[in-house]
This record gives sequence, structure tokens and C-alpha cells, in this order.
Amino acid sequence: MLVKALRVGLGQIIIAGDFLTRPRKKQRPAEQQAQVNAAAKELTLYQFHACPFCVKTRRTLHRLNVPVALKDAKNNEQDRQTLLEQGGKIKVPCLRIEENGQTTWMYDSEVIIDYLDKRFAAV
Repeated sequence: MLVKALRVGLGQIIIAGDFLTRPRKKQRPAEQQAQVNAAAKELTLYQFHACPFCVKTRRTLHRLNVPVALKDAKNNEQDRQTLLEQGGKIKVPCLRIEENGQTTWMYDSEVIIDYLDKRFAAV
């Protein structure tokens, strides 16, 4: 019980720290932002709210101003089942990418952040 309380407390500290130190959103001309918004519709991030790696990934999404759909794989049983059945494992963060009729499930925050930077930083 003590470990759970510590974990919950640390999670809340991580969330507060993220809120207080959140980076500024990238500013783009309206046309470019519309392109980013359209591309973001192909992406879904499966995450746990207080997971430090998920927070890191969400901070990158915020910094790049990429509005990706978030799925709660911890508290939403349907999202958790989708992640397990289609992604293959319950591991977060996981970015689901729908491109050209193909679905890719990308795990690991560093890999996801690298992908997001390469795809959206220059736009």
C-alpha cells in the first residue's frame, strides 16, 4: 500500500512539473498548421497519464503543436484491449500510425519523439 501511495504521489509530482514547465507551442502559418492537423489525424498515442515516458512524449507533441488523439491504456479497458490485440503488447507510450492503408505501432518514447521531430519539426 505504501508503494502504491508513493507511486501515485510521484505521478502527481510529474504531472505538476510537466504543467509548470511545459514548452511553448511551435507557431506556424495557418496553412502549415492545417497540414499538420490533417497529418495528426492519422496518429493516436496510447499512454498512461502519469507515466514519465508518456509525459515526455506528450511534451514533444505540445512543443511541435501536433494535436494527436490520446488513448488512456490504463483506465479505459477498451483502449487497453485495442493496444494489446492490435499493437501486440501493453506497453506505453505507443504511437499508432495510419499511413497509406498500413498501421504501424511504434513503441518507446525516444523512437516516437525522433519520428515526431523528423516528421513535424520542419513543417
